[in-house]
Amino acid sequence: MFRRILNTLIVCAIPMIILSSGAMAQDQQIWDEELNRFLTPQEMGQEDVYLTPEDAAKLMFPKSDSIRSEILTITEEQKRIIEERIGWHFPETTFECFIGETKGTIDGWAFIQNTIGKHKPMTYMVGVDPNGEVTNVEILVYRESRGSEVRKKRFNYQYHGKTVYDPIRINRDVINISGATMSVRSMSAGVKRALVLADELYLKSNTNNTAINTASRADKSFLESLLGF
Repeated sequence: MFRRILNTLIVCAIPMIILSSGAMAQDQQIWDEELNRFLTPQEMGQEDVYLTPEDAAKLMFPKSDSIRSEILTITEEQKRIIEERIGWHFPETTFECFIGETKGTIDGWAFIQNTIGKHKPMTYMVGVDPNGEVTNVEILVYRESRGSEVRKKRFNYQYHGKTVYDPIRINRDVINISGATMSVRSMSAGVKRALVLADELYLKSNTNNTAINTASRADKSFLESLLGF
């Protein structure tokens, strides 16, 4: 009798499980307004890896004697100031930065940035020199099915020489790429944030002695597990 009841419950539960799984699958789908359809599983899983952080850093500092990395942890006050300066809010409180040096002199800083493109985040590196100017931009990982042209030099050279005083507006300071508007907006936002990070955490600290919480890259996993970021 007990076995018969148990079998009945299992049979009744199966449609509910299937329905629940179907609902979850539907929730996980992403609608693309431009394509006027849901993205395919292949498009959802798109991930093109072009460079490792270390390889990108070598491109940022080709003439430096040494390159080191550190993890920056910003305070809530620093985060508030940076958000006010760039004009948008972000969730991160830690950033990875590579630093090029030659004979004890800093050649510049290169920040890894993750900003949302059309549907998923782009991972790229932005180099800033001691004058506060962009020296290079390199895509590390691109996760969209379209818009990867932002990794081409004929596009991202437009950011070279930009400073915190440049608004970096699409089609005014940076010429847009047809079909990749969201990726261009994403990269422009990240470039602006990298410039402000360099200004607030390094350039200003040279004169104001502002405290910066740093850790080596080797300590990153320990900090992530300890502090939850």
